[in-house]
Amino acid sequence: MFKNKKSSKLFFVAETKLTNDKMEALRHCKYLCYLKYYLKPQLSYQIYSCFPDNLKLQPEIFMTPLLTADYNGYQATFQEAMKLTIIIGQFFGLNPVTGVSEIDTTKLRFQIQSCRFVYSLLSIIGQCTVVYFCLLELFTDSNPNLSSNSALVFYVTNCITTILFLRVATRWPRLCQLISKTEASDPSIDRTLIKKCRVTSVLVLTMALLEHLLSDLSSIAGIIDCQKGENVYEAFVVAGSPWIFQYTGYSPYVAIFTQIIGIQFTFNWNFSDVFVICISFYLTSRLEQVNRRIESVFGKHTPSSFWRTLREDYSRITGLVRQVDDVIGSIIFISFANNLFFICLQLLHTLAEGIRRNPSCRLGEPDERPFQGYEQTIYFVYSFGFLITRSLAVSLIASRVHTASREPAHTLYFVPSTAYSVEVQRFLDQIHGDTIALSGLKFFDVKRGLILTIAGTIVTYELVLMQFTGVSPTPSPSTITIPIFINSSYSKV
Repeated sequence: MFKNKKSSKLFFVAETKLTNDKMEALRHCKYLCYLKYYLKPQLSYQIYSCFPDNLKLQPEIFMTPLLTADYNGYQATFQEAMKLTIIIGQFFGLNPVTGVSEIDTTKLRFQIQSCRFVYSLLSIIGQCTVVYFCLLELFTDSNPNLSSNSALVFYVTNCITTILFLRVATRWPRLCQLISKTEASDPSIDRTLIKKCRVTSVLVLTMALLEHLLSDLSSIAGIIDCQKGENVYEAFVVAGSPWIFQYTGYSPYVAIFTQIIGIQFTFNWNFSDVFVICISFYLTSRLEQVNRRIESVFGKHTPSSFWRTLREDYSRITGLVRQVDDVIGSIIFISFANNLFFICLQLLHTLAEGIRRNPSCRLGEPDERPFQGYEQTIYFVYSFGFLITRSLAVSLIASRVHTASREPAHTLYFVPSTAYSVEVQRFLDQIHGDTIALSGLKFFDVKRGLILTIAGTIVTYELVLMQFTGVSPTPSPSTITIPIFINSSYSKV
């Protein structure tokens, strides 16, 4: 790699208007394969001078700009793109790897003796404790309902998410080092990649924080209205995790414990989506970089060696997609399953309860609630919209990996017949003969069609839930039997 002080451009060697003899000679010429130089335009004669004297042609026959954007030595590394996301996750006990803020991937380590691992292990123990109490309540409850089951699903899936991120941490250093080796031979020069990952992390997690605050506001408003005179904080904590306090009794230490674990549960649910989105951004960027090289020779005469080099570059990136999928496939699976369950549950709540104002518990007295009974409605509308938007974002962005892997076929179909070779055919066979996409533990591939499949699944299971709970799309107030599902977070399920 060569870097100049002034702006430079990337070039490739294209074969045009060559006689059969020279074309055959160039196929055996070691200098032709695929020359990548970061040269000033006025020094392009250096590429021309690489060829033997009997094969020299005019430089302009070979020179075609590969990328229109100036390079200037810029690189968007995977380590830099994921740094902010991983650091935020470690505040909540996820992916306990040391050295994430370093540029050098060889400094990444998964160490059992590290504080990050100890914090992650304590988080898992605390979350498993909450799951235990939830299971104990479910088994001892003589009349279990959908609300208690949904709470159990929420706690169990997010506890599993924390455990899965610990498993990812054991393989994360090796994965990052493998990606770093790929970047050394073919740097990523997407200038928007790092910004997209950071903005996505901050935006989604900020919206998740707002959802959590609206949830707490809705709960506190109900306590103020229906439990006047009681300690608001104590009532709020007990209402959030009643199955714990009925066995342990109220204690400030237990209250702080349940609040910390509850925040971790809520964060894990949102973070798994952010994690998948950021990795999808990177993989899509790498595939699109290869696609731009291929599109730059659309309809032009190019040597077989050129297609062989691009096919090898493409194979290197698709192999990287498989390596990443092997590491994060479990996170993708739990993310999609969790989103699907709670979309069905919140949609069922909409059909059963509608969107309306909650009446006050103190009739004839002034309403002291901040939004006069619309706290739950505001929270629910925001939460349901955020859940749908986040789920669609994960599906659409992750599916772009598969879409980008198919794009080279369009250019390959327009290769002139005089330049068509076995390398072009091998390239096409590789594109159509293999499925390159992120997957959920190989159970499903994340493609655009998956969104329609999920939509059909939601409709199917919604009908099953409606029959199971006795809910009708247009019930009278006296026939509603489903318990109110206030929140998808820990304290309201």
